[in-house]
Amino acid sequence: MDSFLSLFDPSQPDDGFDEESDIRNSNSNSSDSITQSSNQNSSSESELDGQNNKIVIDFDQGVLPPEPQLGNIEYKLKLISPSKQRFEHLVTQMKWRLREGHGEAIYEIGVSDSGHLHGLNEKDMNASLCTLKQMAHKLGASTSVLRRKYVAGRRSVAEVLVRKIPDDQHNIEVRVAVLGGADAGKSTLLGVLTQGEYDNGRGRARLNMFRHMHEIQSGRTSCISHETLGFDSQGNIINYKYNEMMTAEEISDRSTKLVTFMDLAGHRRYMRTTVQALSGYSPHYAMLVLSAGGGFNGTSQEHLSIVRALEMPFFVVVTKTDITPPDQTVQELKNLLTSIGCRKVPFVVTNTDEVISAGSNQFSENIVPIFCVSNVTGSGLKLVTRFLYVLSPGISNLEKERLEQEPCEFHIDEIFRVSEVGPVVGGLLVKGVLTENMCMKIGPLPCGRFHSVTVHTIHRNKAPCRVVRAGQSASLSFTPNQILPTLRSGMVLLNDTANDEPCGTLFFQAKVSVLFHATAIYVGFQTTVHIGSIRQTAIIRGIMGGEKIGTNDSASVMFQFVGHPEYVRAGMRVLFREGSSKGIGVVTQVFPLNRIIGQN
Repeated sequence: MDSFLSLFDPSQPDDGFDEESDIRNSNSNSSDSITQSSNQNSSSESELDGQNNKIVIDFDQGVLPPEPQLGNIEYKLKLISPSKQRFEHLVTQMKWRLREGHGEAIYEIGVSDSGHLHGLNEKDMNASLCTLKQMAHKLGASTSVLRRKYVAGRRSVAEVLVRKIPDDQHNIEVRVAVLGGADAGKSTLLGVLTQGEYDNGRGRARLNMFRHMHEIQSGRTSCISHETLGFDSQGNIINYKYNEMMTAEEISDRSTKLVTFMDLAGHRRYMRTTVQALSGYSPHYAMLVLSAGGGFNGTSQEHLSIVRALEMPFFVVVTKTDITPPDQTVQELKNLLTSIGCRKVPFVVTNTDEVISAGSNQFSENIVPIFCVSNVTGSGLKLVTRFLYVLSPGISNLEKERLEQEPCEFHIDEIFRVSEVGPVVGGLLVKGVLTENMCMKIGPLPCGRFHSVTVHTIHRNKAPCRVVRAGQSASLSFTPNQILPTLRSGMVLLNDTANDEPCGTLFFQAKVSVLFHATAIYVGFQTTVHIGSIRQTAIIRGIMGGEKIGTNDSASVMFQFVGHPEYVRAGMRVLFREGSSKGIGVVTQVFPLNRIIGQN
């Protein structure tokens, strides 16, 4: 063992401009009402800005930041009767912005490149919107006005969402993990959002979310439950638009945007399952659900710390406001988010305009939107659904293209057995592009080696498809009658190439930081390690530069898996926990199993 530890390396179809009814019906006094709302929040927001050195970008403050060179936001002062050459240039520009936003682009009409809100009169605004609609139509995209603001009397500016489903996708998908304590109302909230019927105050809405009898009897979620919320091109919810019993396949087929919720367990007993879902499925956002009367309990605090450790953007929904006013919980939340250890900007959303501001600035301004809702009366639920409609996956287009050009790597999270089909694996494609009938290698096996298989069919959102790209989740079946090894969660599918034979490992080194430990961690400490879809007990076999590490300490640590080999590569994120002890890190070095031993 001493000689082995010496290997330590300390380095490391209708696309009309239909506006929201509440905005259209109140155009005459929208400026006054919005200004009043802005003034009510200005003192508290400016105080938060001073604490966090962040500026809350607001459509109603009279000025926007300068137009970003990258991303999916485009400013246009006006679009009136462009020449043919100019029109083609504008279409090309829109195509680029759509690619940057993975099929979604935001156009600010009446705004100069410097961010000043000049505004247009009614005639020029209508002409500009008509030109924008023609540009989108040429690309096969849809358009919808998100909000319209009047400035300088009768002049107005408009914010328009342009959406085009990528050619290789049926719809745009956003994955949202739902977190919070056992009694926060997570399952009830999802039931109301996806079914369109308010709760009766006794948990009726959550019954369809449960998968096991003991969940129905106890009222507590114990496994990962997947629910979908579909939107059409104008932001209308598909789930209950046509009939009350739409299947997941029908929702997916009719939706241009699909929000996939992962309802995770709130009880501490199921914390390992919750952490595995956050690490393995790599959701784009986390939705932290709190009860207005319960506030922050131990489980909610631990969920928040895990989300922050994974550097995942999140927003907060405070439920049960019909029973208890949410003021105390919201203030407690603000104090926590603005603390030195967190440094976030809490943003309480109270109207549709603030929804758009929160959605468009969550990444750039480190904002945490806060919604106060009631599942019984429906208060605040429309703001939540509107926010989900404008959310987009946060990965940059350049990063997406880079990942798609790399060799395939599919992480297996779940194993199913389907009659007349055989074993089916579900998980996330981390890198590359996966197609039907592709030859892959699955493993690692107990000896550390991989087994050749052929992918037969692919399903996404319970609908068949031919191709999966990096960042997308899917279910795969294999060619019938071929020999398969014993499958388990944590395995990976890799490209079947003769030049580079993959191999599992028992030992790996990682640069870790301890978030919390009651005493100190010594060599021999056992902990549960989460790396992607991997969840296994590991032992610390060595600590570089010392004998122990404690809270807020960082060190290079050697881990050894206890049960069986896993596929680990340098750069993968590590999260380990045991009881209240937590730590995060990055894999820096991997020691593959000796292939000669594997052959024996």
